Amino acid sequence: MYCPYCRHPDSRVIDSRTAEDGAAIRRRRSCPECRRRFTTQETVILMVGKRSGATEPFNRDKIVSGVRRACQGRPVTEDELAILAQRVEEAIRSRGLGEVPSHEVGLAILGPLRALDEVAYLRFASVYRGFESLDDFEAEIVALRAKRDEKWRAAVAELGRDQAGDGEDDAGDAGASGPVAGAGAGPGAADTSMAAAWQPAGRDGR
Repeated sequence: MYCPYCRHPDSRVIDSRTAEDGAAIRRRRSCPECRRRFTTQETVILMVGKRSGATEPFNRDKIVSGVRRACQGRPVTEDELAILAQRVEEAIRSRGLGEVPSHEVGLAILGPLRALDEVAYLRFASVYRGFESLDDFEAEIVALRAKRDEKWRAAVAELGRDQAGDGEDDAGDAGASGPVAGAGAGPGAADTSMAAAWQPAGRDGR
């Protein structure tokens, strides 16, 4: 490793640490010639196999560039695009493969992009999957709505479970606090008073 300051062809590693959740190693180096220190980072090169048979190193910038076109005119920031590209790379590297086909990179983009912006997702999917008619768009929109409804139902169910748990806690606290006002009126008194309170008013307001 050449020293970036004096171009000396050798350096000494004085510290090594993992980075990017273990996907890289960051090394602190010292130059024996000029005594200055610098940092290098080592990563495993992930190769992408193209349809032509050629291979090239995985490049986050290409993902950002492709998705940016689909997000044109949409409220998507550059930071969000960078995070999406990072998630795509992490998903691909988690498979433990040194080389992946290019179409798998496209598939890895679809999920995070759908969560980021549905309109941009439709634009990207229409090109990537080769939509040829309105039926293709309609089918994809139906699938998007189904996923959204599924998430909504899951969120409502989770909220219901949380509220039920809070209600049980409140009931336990009330039981432990002792008698409450009106308890001496009999077991049905509280229910009767609550029912009366919820009765709709008559035409004369009573």
